[in-house]
Amino acid sequence: MSWGTELWDQFDNLEKHTQWGIDILEKYIKFVKERTEIELSYAKQLRNLSKKYQPKKNSKEEEEYKYTACKAFLSTLNEMNDYAGQHEVISENMTSQITVDLMRYVQELKQERKSNFHDGRKAQQHIETCWKQLESSKRRFERDCKEADRAQQYFEKMDADINVTKADVEKARQQAQLRHQLAEDSKADYSSILQRFNQEQWEYYHTHIPTIFQKIQEMEERRIVRIGESMKTYAEVDRQVIPIIGKCLDGIVKAAESIDQKNDSQLVVEAYKSGFEPPGDIEFEDYTQPMKRTVSENSLSSSKEGKAELKFGGKSRGKLWPFIKKNKLMSLLTSPHQPPPPPPASASPSAVPNGPQSPKQQKEPLSHRFNEFMTSKPKIHCFRSLKRGGATPEDFSNLPPEQRRKKLQQKVDDLNKEIQKEMDQRDAITKMKDVYLKNPQMGDPASLDHKLAEATQNIEKLRLETQKFEAWLAEVEGRLPARSEQARRQSGMYDGQTHPTVTNCAQDRESSPDGSYTEEQSQESELKVLATDFDDEFDDEEPLPAIGTCKALYTFEGQNEGTISVVEGETLSVIEEDKGDGWTRIRRSEDEEGYVPTSYVEVYLDKNAKGAKTYI
Repeated sequence: MSWGTELWDQFDNLEKHTQWGIDILEKYIKFVKERTEIELSYAKQLRNLSKKYQPKKNSKEEEEYKYTACKAFLSTLNEMNDYAGQHEVISENMTSQITVDLMRYVQELKQERKSNFHDGRKAQQHIETCWKQLESSKRRFERDCKEADRAQQYFEKMDADINVTKADVEKARQQAQLRHQLAEDSKADYSSILQRFNQEQWEYYHTHIPTIFQKIQEMEERRIVRIGESMKTYAEVDRQVIPIIGKCLDGIVKAAESIDQKNDSQLVVEAYKSGFEPPGDIEFEDYTQPMKRTVSENSLSSSKEGKAELKFGGKSRGKLWPFIKKNKLMSLLTSPHQPPPPPPASASPSAVPNGPQSPKQQKEPLSHRFNEFMTSKPKIHCFRSLKRGGATPEDFSNLPPEQRRKKLQQKVDDLNKEIQKEMDQRDAITKMKDVYLKNPQMGDPASLDHKLAEATQNIEKLRLETQKFEAWLAEVEGRLPARSEQARRQSGMYDGQTHPTVTNCAQDRESSPDGSYTEEQSQESELKVLATDFDDEFDDEEPLPAIGTCKALYTFEGQNEGTISVVEGETLSVIEEDKGDGWTRIRRSEDEEGYVPTSYVEVYLDKNAKGAKTYI
């Protein structure tokens, strides 16, 4: 089957068909190009998705990834990142192996097609020229024959006419002979041109056109084969990354299988275990007695100590009730209610421990008051709590025992690593000094004395710091007897001027506003010394700016720690607005400030003051 023999008369249709074939090839190139763009876009979206859910460095999220489920999720994100990379590989390979190659081939194909059809048109033009010459000689031969016939008839007519002179007859005869000769010449010329045209026509239909059409057929077949090969490459590019994608999916499955629910449960215990023991039973208090109720030796308070204590299940009195201070609890449970004038029915000041109870609440059951205290957060405990952004104690005494032990252990490990690093650096300097001593031309050994002394000093400093934290750790783990707060404060001076001593506001430690726990000592002398220290430290700080004013709607007797008394109608400065716990911090003068129930005052905030909210 050959286009030259079968389609010898379909030159125009073949021209249209080959153009259509090129259009199909360009359409396929466009398809592959859009596929590569989709792969790139998909890979980019996958990478962005993986990056979006990656834990942020130095954030709380990073700590959560110690659990096996979170680790598996992190592995899934990493595998998805690799998965996205394989789609980028697909895009790159399709671009280099298909798109670029086919675009170059299309240009070559267009050039070849143009050349073949140019030769075909040239052959067509040549045969058309031969045909025109044949037609011209044929018409001339026909015209000469007709003129020869007319000349012959005119001669015969003149010869038969007796009235015509002999000269006219001779002239007509010569004219007839001339026309006959011209007709013979036209005949010979026509015959010659006809033979030449037939030869050209045979060569055109049996040689030139078949050759040209055969080239066009081969060109078209090569195009079809090429597009087929490109489709195979298209599939192979996808198939090549399937094993790697399978490994990514296997990695996700392996990560999922590595999830250990028991291990995660244990990590939760290690993360949140406080080390405290559950509270014991509360003894029944008989309110039918008209006399003032007393507390037995096994109840919530002990008169021998001069202040309230909790005893749980016969354990040592050093154990504290979680979240609260012992004397705070007893003051809540035993002190009588003294309600102020009724405030508006808004936020009740009783939402905060040690605060005044709402006038609408009269005597409440013990269980209600106890639950109220256990679910509330203390707002004010000491002058240290009045400071904004207070620092965490260096010995982590604000944490529960178990959490404190972990923090101290981590600190000791970090210090040991730093010591080892400094020792390695010191050894390196020592070796370098030995080299300088043996080869003075390499350097001056005395130049390293300063660095060596500095490294030794750093090591000694870190060792003292480590001993300090190890002592605290031993105290927590029970290896050493519990030290007094004064000894703990003295141990905080090991680091000289680089680390300021961090102490608590009183020996009677209590929970901080964030719900952490501390221990309680019972030495009144240390309490007074520490309170004096913190008073001095608090006085040295710059007072907070006022953010508005307030007017006292009722008289409030601030008898609890951190509160301030106000008289009805009194105008004071607001330095800290209500944070949602029912208390507002106010100032009467530069040295007198504290908290009052928000419902007892009418607040007028300055819109331009820093930190003030806008009320509509």
